[in-house]
Amino acid sequence: MVTESEVLENYKNAVSRLNEALAECGRNEKDVLIVGASKTMPAERLRFVAGNTGIKTFGENRVQEFVGKYTPEFRWHFIGQLQTNKVKYIIDKVDLIHSVDRISLAEEIDRQAKKHDKVQDFLIEVNMGAEITKGGVSPSDVIDFAKQVDKFENIRLKGLMSVLPNVSGDDLDAFYLQLSKLYDTLKRTKLVNADVRFLSAGMSNDYCVAVKYGANIVRLGRAIFGER
Repeated sequence: MVTESEVLENYKNAVSRLNEALAECGRNEKDVLIVGASKTMPAERLRFVAGNTGIKTFGENRVQEFVGKYTPEFRWHFIGQLQTNKVKYIIDKVDLIHSVDRISLAEEIDRQAKKHDKVQDFLIEVNMGAEITKGGVSPSDVIDFAKQVDKFENIRLKGLMSVLPNVSGDDLDAFYLQLSKLYDTLKRTKLVNADVRFLSAGMSNDYCVAVKYGANIVRLGRAIFGER
């Protein structure tokens, strides 16, 4: 694990790069939420980051690890693949679930949220590259999926999330352009239980590209915490 001073340097560099990318498209840092992708990081390191940087929200990938280090002093997002039988362990702890990609999962989140008298915010995960190793709804099915989950009263659709394919250059731009258009279409879609305002896309290797195409949540792990 890198030192605390290296984490601070990483953060400064990441924000500098982010601001440069945002300036190119007429946006600023206030437009984007940086979520610290905190997989494998102990609570003590998160406490240091929260106290010494602008990152106050952390994203976890694994339910068991998340529950083990959960503390209410931070804001939490769940950004990994989520099994229906694990929803009950996180429902009272997270502000936003990024990875809803099937009706059965939406139904279970709704059911567990109702138990806690809560409306759970979530994002639809989109599999832009049709990659079999990743979860997510096919881009062509996103709007229909959004309409299907709109029937649940204790969940609220807030936007889209995607983990883009590991490509670069024009290929990456093409995927991001498609995702951006899909997000715009979703915002125009008439839904009842929705407040579409978040596009969660961009990680340590591509967040500067993501924000040029409208991403307003970026999930940074290695760029902040260093190599695991």
